[in-house]
Amino acid sequence: MLSTGLVEVWHVYLGILTTGACWALDTPSRRALLYDLLGSEGVTNALALDAVGMNASRMCGPALAGLLITVAGVAGGYGVITMFCAVAFVLLWTLPVPQSSRQVPRRTQSLGRNLLEGLHYVRGNRTIMATLYITVVMNVLLFPYVQMVPIIARDVLHVDAALMGALQASEGLGALTGAVLIASSTRLHYHGRIFLAGSLLGFIGLCAFSMSRWYIIALPALLCLGLGTAGFGAMQSALVMLASPEEMRGRALGVLSITIGTGPFGSLLMGAMASAIHPVFALRMHALLGIVLLAVIMVLMPSITDRTPPVRVSPTPQPVRS
Repeated sequence: MLSTGLVEVWHVYLGILTTGACWALDTPSRRALLYDLLGSEGVTNALALDAVGMNASRMCGPALAGLLITVAGVAGGYGVITMFCAVAFVLLWTLPVPQSSRQVPRRTQSLGRNLLEGLHYVRGNRTIMATLYITVVMNVLLFPYVQMVPIIARDVLHVDAALMGALQASEGLGALTGAVLIASSTRLHYHGRIFLAGSLLGFIGLCAFSMSRWYIIALPALLCLGLGTAGFGAMQSALVMLASPEEMRGRALGVLSITIGTGPFGSLLMGAMASAIHPVFALRMHALLGIVLLAVIMVLMPSITDRTPPVRVSPTPQPVRS
């Protein structure tokens, strides 16, 4: 539609809504597929490697998009992206997924019923509940900082567009470095500690960024923030999958997707605080509140720091003989 010049604002909203709905389905499915392919021993490294790809694309994607827009225009850029997505779809379609060694009885249920079962299950697992609470805290209080970086760069640090781009890339570099370190680790037994430490490091980096008045301090602060988000992102799904039995894994990941979807509320909150008071104040309050909430969760749910429990497999129900 871009090439025809018929695009209207409501088309953009519809496209964003569709993309968000697809991501809600993609995230739990993709991560569950990694578990099916590699099992409990390799899923953590696989999730970290997945994060490596995502963070690398965050660093290279904007540059590639700018090049495509310059060469082929916006419509041409979207055409190339569509082609890449089609290739990925074909590769995924031909991927041989091994069958589970244990046949789990399949039941045809509504989406609402599956969601209720997932909520009921995770409510009884304190490790997963702690993971979900921390996920909400991170998505509401930490990740909305992205919209504030250009404002801080312009109004507080007083740097040009090139240095602002380097500032944004530093967070991606930190996340990429952390993801590579986790992906190359051979023995990880305390996933919750890495998850919690990464979340805390992210908020510390955000607090340092909000207090910085010099570019030379802001740059390593965002690098630290990115390093922390790598620990958070890699361990988030791994904790949920490793703490769930096979028949509940998809439902638990679905509930995790719901908590990830709380991010827009954080963007609204940060935007309101930034416009009413100041962007620096909004960032600092989000960082301090996040640190406090993480401490509260750790005190109330200390199981998050325990050794990661082995994957529990529920016994296969025996057929009823009449």
